Amino acid sequence: MITYTVRPGNTLYAIANFFGTSVKAIAETNGLRCPYTIYPGQELILPIDDIKSPRYYVVRPGDTLASIADRYGLEINNLLALNNFDDPNVIYPGQIIRLTP
Repeated sequence: MITYTVRPGNTLYAIANFFGTSVKAIAETNGLRCPYTIYPGQELILPIDDIKSPRYYVVRPGDTLASIADRYGLEINNLLALNNFDDPNVIYPGQIIRLTP
């Protein structure tokens, strides 16, 4: 199990999807009642043993393909194969990059 701090804009569904668990499992672990209301700054215990790489990543300022690959334990060549980059040396904040097939 890990602890996650809710950020503005998070939904329980998105958190569950990102970490590879279910809304129901998070709600039960944290005693959340319907409609599973969460709020920024709230700490949730996530019932997972192993964090898997998310399928997609939204580029942040300062990111490079190398830093993204390092963060998720991926090979740059795999990122290049999964994405159709016009220029793999140029990525921009807000760009969505596929990390896994």
